[in-house]
Amino acid sequence: MDVDPLPGMSGGLTTSLVLQTLPKIDEDNVLSSKTPKEKLLETLDLLETHVEKLRKNASQLEEDKDALLSTLDSVMNADMMYNLEENDKDDIIRYAERVMNRCLTVEVKVLTQRDKMQEEALFQVNHLIDGLVIALKTDAESARTKCESYMNACSSNMVQGITDKIFESALLGCTVDDQKKVKRRLYGLLTYFEKMKVVSYNEVN
Repeated sequence: MDVDPLPGMSGGLTTSLVLQTLPKIDEDNVLSSKTPKEKLLETLDLLETHVEKLRKNASQLEEDKDALLSTLDSVMNADMMYNLEENDKDDIIRYAERVMNRCLTVEVKVLTQRDKMQEEALFQVNHLIDGLVIALKTDAESARTKCESYMNACSSNMVQGITDKIFESALLGCTVDDQKKVKRRLYGLLTYFEKMKVVSYNEVN
């Protein structure tokens, strides 16, 4: 039987500390020289800081979840899996799937506010990346090269080759948050392409 933690202990400790640091409106302080509007604006400024910190922490949790899922996937596709007996392999897969399903029960979502132009820019970027996934089935090497050119558009440090100017133009029209997510998505694709290259090399040899 699970027992809820007492206030100020374990999981409740973090919440208590956050609540303790939240600003409060002191309406009883008659000696203050600030006007009611100034007091309210000061409180809102502090609350905005907390909100931005909350968004940052939630975004980090999103990244942590993606990283965990990616690592779990790499475990299930590791070369060592091919050296296992069938029964042992089944045990590992079942264990990994159980951990993965547990990870998927965590849902963290940070919404990004966009205007119409930013929505259109993000649609174009996603359309171009989706094209990479489709091209993967017919020409993996070309898709990998194109992915590198997209990745170069996300960073001042070029991975290899050239920068795709069409993708770069669309990316610049996206919000900063979307640009970061696009970069993470491309990095994941590049990792997948490299994994495919290793598998193909092992099959040939």
